[in-house]
Amino acid sequence: MQAESKSKHIISIILRYTVLILVGVVMVYPLLWMVGATFKSNAEIFSGIGLFTAHPTLDGYKAAMGNYGGDIGILRAMLNTFSYVIPKVVFTVISATITAYGFGRFNFKGKGILFAVLMSTLFLPQVVLNVPQFILFSKMGWVGSKLYLPIIVPTLFATDTYFVFMLIQFQRNVPKELDEAAKIDGCNAFQTLYKVIVPMLAPAITSCALFQFMWSTNDFMGPLLYVNTPAKYPMAIFVKLSMDADAGVSWNRILALSLISIIPSLVIFFLAQDQFVEGISDGGVKG
Repeated sequence: MQAESKSKHIISIILRYTVLILVGVVMVYPLLWMVGATFKSNAEIFSGIGLFTAHPTLDGYKAAMGNYGGDIGILRAMLNTFSYVIPKVVFTVISATITAYGFGRFNFKGKGILFAVLMSTLFLPQVVLNVPQFILFSKMGWVGSKLYLPIIVPTLFATDTYFVFMLIQFQRNVPKELDEAAKIDGCNAFQTLYKVIVPMLAPAITSCALFQFMWSTNDFMGPLLYVNTPAKYPMAIFVKLSMDADAGVSWNRILALSLISIIPSLVIFFLAQDQFVEGISDGGVKG
């Protein structure tokens, strides 16, 4: 009986890992194919779905390093991207942490109503807000700003409700006795925040920063609306501009550009993946 139970357990483990491996291959294969396709000629890309080529070439990468229209190249586009992505990440983390601290640790008049209004913004799709926001920023003279003001400034006011909600949920797992102990030691509200709460929220804050970094790096609509100078275009728009339908699309160049553009996100994710996973899992614990 024991031997039969052990054999069933082994079979269960084999089946489980077989399914996981198959699913993993299906999920990872497109990315691996893209990496392999960057070393293929433009004609060979559509000749099959194989990962490797018998005649590798670096033409795609050489073409990717060239300028588009003489105004912008890939290095400039990446610099433009990070010039507003990094401030967005920093300001989002700061504003979301402070807002979540206020809702999660203090009781004040109208808290319930304000929190309900805050959460209701989660149901608003960004496409609904594009027109009024564009009109507002246009009247303020921010459209075409060299400092990407329409993209950066809103993050100062905790406009990413998802991150606020995530940090509030995480705070509910932090004992309030720690706040009381800090108060006894002479800490005011802000000292309690950065000396007690922020260290406890480190995994969740890392998750917020990673989410914002990846979303902002891949954002196409925001820069398309508010950036009207080709020399200030980020990678998302630069890749699209590289698709010249009239002259024929050089797919090995496009794939090389795409691969280069996601490398920073992949590197940052793998460097912080432990805290990212911890932040996601702990943030979903009961509150």
